[in-house]
Amino acid sequence: MVIVQAEIFDTGAEIARITASRTDIGAVVTFTGLVRDFNDSADVQSLTLEHYPGMTERELEKIEASARVKWDLQDCLIIHRFGKMELAEPIVLVITASKHRHDAFEAAAFLMDWLKTKAPFWKLEADTEGNTDWVKERSSDQEALKRWQD
Repeated sequence: MVIVQAEIFDTGAEIARITASRTDIGAVVTFTGLVRDFNDSADVQSLTLEHYPGMTERELEKIEASARVKWDLQDCLIIHRFGKMELAEPIVLVITASKHRHDAFEAAAFLMDWLKTKAPFWKLEADTEGNTDWVKERSSDQEALKRWQD
């Protein structure tokens, strides 16, 4: 499942929703990305994410579908926020649930590597002095993605 929203999500509630009354899940792996107070430039004060509604969801659904083909997942959830976010607020949540831990770990890593490089979001950081700067792609993210390319 893919959800793109402005609102803050509750990681614990999402895990509980996925695992409720399920006895076929042996492992749950989660990743939560948070707004941090540093990056390549000055101190970060906030982060604003922009996207194209409709297109963004379709692209995230393709990434999720790829993970479901590659690994035996009982369930999968991607929540990605947009709009202005303050320090320490969650940006993205990936939950993978499977019979065994290996599939859950691998699928979660795959999803995050693809989200970091292929998800159509544009990030604008604001620093403590009110300056803004668009976040540039990192070569390390592209290197991580190579692990998954056939």
